[in-house]
Amino acid sequence: MGIWKRIAIGGGIVATALWANNSALLVKAPKEAQIRLLAHRGVHQTYAGDARDNDTCRAAKSAPITHRYIENTLPSITQAFALGADVVELDVHLTPDGTFAVFHDWTLDCQTDGTGVTEDTPFETLKTLDLGYGITDDGGATHPLRGQGVGLMPSLKEVLGAQPGPLLVNFKSRRTDEGEVLAERLIEWGQTDQVWAVYGGAPPTRAALSALPDMRGYDKSSLMDCLKRYALWGWSGHVPTACRNTLIAIPQDYAPFLWGWPHRLTKRLKAHGTDVILLGPYDGSGFSSGIDSAKALAQVPAGFDGYIWTNRIEVIGPLVKR
Repeated sequence: MGIWKRIAIGGGIVATALWANNSALLVKAPKEAQIRLLAHRGVHQTYAGDARDNDTCRAAKSAPITHRYIENTLPSITQAFALGADVVELDVHLTPDGTFAVFHDWTLDCQTDGTGVTEDTPFETLKTLDLGYGITDDGGATHPLRGQGVGLMPSLKEVLGAQPGPLLVNFKSRRTDEGEVLAERLIEWGQTDQVWAVYGGAPPTRAALSALPDMRGYDKSSLMDCLKRYALWGWSGHVPTACRNTLIAIPQDYAPFLWGWPHRLTKRLKAHGTDVILLGPYDGSGFSSGIDSAKALAQVPAGFDGYIWTNRIEVIGPLVKR
């Protein structure tokens, strides 16, 4: 047998082994698999604009308002769980008086009737603001929720005290002390089990994970480290250390390129304490959307054993229940 024929046969064997070790055709969805829903900011008014960055005033260009819920409020969080959410994501800022305020925006000027940087404002002041003040779906001609959000900004302690369900906490800053203080408070309050995971700014996220050994979480850098290492070694079935005991958030249009997608991948990661969060398609701006429509939901693999990130739990929750 000639050398080139041997090389061709060897290459074919390797290619077949790679395919067999990673093909979705040779593995069924786990019998216990179930779609789990992660509601981003609870039930909320979604942004209808195209341009998006960390300073975008989302309240000024809301999608048509069809309900009265305002993101990151206790009614919004409670309703999200009632609609089928398994986890609710919320955003926190550590204020000068040591309170974790639950609010998304870095500044108050867009959504509320207040001004200034959120984390620089005492919680006593934040509690007086109208969270529906700036929300409009017609370019500012009307503000249907104005006056209905007064006093609705909760503290994290208030949310945890209501025990609505598991929470994914997003650090909006890059302050290490935020992670340290969160860990201290959760231990002090005896509520570490109510926080499902943490993510966001690398310094606070890593500080919280360091102080809470049983907590899971990720930041952009740790997520990319995991994905790069898995792209290099995942063909063999090996799960890199960077991908263990954590969460992996993957855009819907990138997921099929990962070794073993979908069922081998989720099974491998689960064996090492990691869950997959499936996001909506990557939009090219550094952000990913959610699984927010029946069409997007239909593209989720049957028997997907992970979490679906959605901005429209009021739409996706009932669809999944059916």
